[in-house]
Amino acid sequence: MAGMMDYRDWLPIRAWPVAGDGWQVDWAWFGDTPLSEPFFQDSIEAMLRRPFNQALRCRTPLAELARWREASPGAPLRALIHHASRCGSTLLTRMLGALDSHAVYAEPPPLDALLRAPYRDPAFAAAQTGALRDLLSALGQLRRGGERCVVVKLDAWNIFEAEALQAAFPQVPAIYLYRDPLEIAVSHLRQPGRHLVPGLIGPTPLALASDETAALPRAEFIALTVARLLEAGLAQCEAGRLIPVNYVELPQALTGRLADVFGVPEDARDALLARASHHAKRPQAPFEHDTAGKRTEAPDELVEAVERWAMPAYRALEALRAQP
Repeated sequence: MAGMMDYRDWLPIRAWPVAGDGWQVDWAWFGDTPLSEPFFQDSIEAMLRRPFNQALRCRTPLAELARWREASPGAPLRALIHHASRCGSTLLTRMLGALDSHAVYAEPPPLDALLRAPYRDPAFAAAQTGALRDLLSALGQLRRGGERCVVVKLDAWNIFEAEALQAAFPQVPAIYLYRDPLEIAVSHLRQPGRHLVPGLIGPTPLALASDETAALPRAEFIALTVARLLEAGLAQCEAGRLIPVNYVELPQALTGRLADVFGVPEDARDALLARASHHAKRPQAPFEHDTAGKRTEAPDELVEAVERWAMPAYRALEALRAQP
């Protein structure tokens, strides 16, 4: 490690290409601070408010990740969570985050950047597998001492990059979490996610062409986007790469049929279920089921659009999940 910075207390928080200099990585000092926020981006913002990170910024070439992985390989990747958005994925990560043995990352921005890099720079595809392994090793550093594995929840649109992750981590299991698409659609009608704002997230196969979106009513646009997510998830499940999991199975599935997938110790299962009694994104609030309210709230045009575009993939996922 001579001449190399010790990154054990640091985490990569951003990856991006710089003209003439290739891909760069921003780091932030986390020390042994737990990632207690619902999303990794929230944890990043909290740490960047600390005086140390404001005074000292660390930036390295992407290749530094490979050198650091060789010098200090992190805890291994245990499982991946793909999801259709607004369907309980944050609940899973909040529950798993209660385990000292698990380093849990909810939608880490640098991972999304590397997964979608080939859309901007096709030449990056040749280096992508190694870069993904290097990044996950850096995220798996034993900052708190008890980490034994890493679990990552992807952004919803990363379902289109599932095969890139499979190539990098062929032995790592992954699930596809989904929900009745009408309930997903109502959530986005109330407050659209980033991928429901045209052009906001950048290049992705999820995006509709601009002329399509301009001509679509809001309900149609939401239903069609949700349908594309479900169809992509269905294709991966049919290929045997992902395990289909319905929102209605939560939270018990994590301590039941998915316990071995995520490495949940038997003696911790009651504690994890107790954690599920709180709202995943607002931990100070109790959890309340919202299924009935969402279905009552859905306008007729959204019901019709979801039935036409999204329900076929949902029914196919349910049929697949029902298979022994």
